[in-house]
Amino acid sequence: MLKVYLDGEYVDADKAAISVYDHAVLYGDGVFEGIRAYDGILFRLEEHIKRLYDNANAIKLDIPLSMGEMSNIVVETVRVNQLRDAYIRLVVTRGKGDLGLDPRKCLKPTVFCIADKITLYPPEMYETGMKVIISSIRRNRGDSIDPQIKSLNYLNNILAKIEANNLGYPEAIFLNQEGYVVECTGDNIFIVKDGILITPPVEAGALVGITRKTAIEIAEEKGIKVQERLFTPYNLYTADECFLTGTAAEAIPVVEVDGRLIGDGKPGPVTKLILSGFKDVIKVKGTRVYE
Repeated sequence: MLKVYLDGEYVDADKAAISVYDHAVLYGDGVFEGIRAYDGILFRLEEHIKRLYDNANAIKLDIPLSMGEMSNIVVETVRVNQLRDAYIRLVVTRGKGDLGLDPRKCLKPTVFCIADKITLYPPEMYETGMKVIISSIRRNRGDSIDPQIKSLNYLNNILAKIEANNLGYPEAIFLNQEGYVVECTGDNIFIVKDGILITPPVEAGALVGITRKTAIEIAEEKGIKVQERLFTPYNLYTADECFLTGTAAEAIPVVEVDGRLIGDGKPGPVTKLILSGFKDVIKVKGTRVYE
């Protein structure tokens, strides 16, 4: 039985529970991180923890633990469950309150951490590439709920995912309110055109992805020019390559969007180079769970 960290204790996963009055349940009020462990190494743990605290600050949620204490919780949760390859979900909620909206009624945030086996895209998809669509659901505006905040309210993403599921696709791409490509329901997006790697700026409505940052670093180390700039579906349809980055995906190639082949319809050389580069970065940018 897996153990879940919950407010200072490790409890059996099937007994881990929070109050129905927690504002995470009532209003999606809280923040989270998804972290990956590779053979006992937590990838860029410090950066995930820093982003968690930044996002909590953005919604005025005071976390009752230091960043060092939070990092130790993640390490220990993986260790307690004797996992080496894992996905970790770290969550901070507003806590138990009443049925009203006022967050001041929530006196103590709830903190829990889950470590479990990771579900990956099928290996063959990295060889043949993924087919995706552009969603009719638009990314929410930054002046309402900023997409840079990794909050517990993911309904925008879920609605786009439902659309993709209904049409038989594994992923959907968001456009923002101005019609520019921003990201997918769970991944950042990159295209390659004339040897230049291009990704939307976070200001357009994309999450500040840690795997996204890693892909940019790998590209720059390999001498590939990188641009963070706006582009439209036309630029996506006419790209030489396209790939998605995320905690579980790393860098997964996209070979078709809305029925249009990307490049020659096969994973491209830049995509393969970025994906292979992850193996070198993990050990350098990781925190060891087991000494």
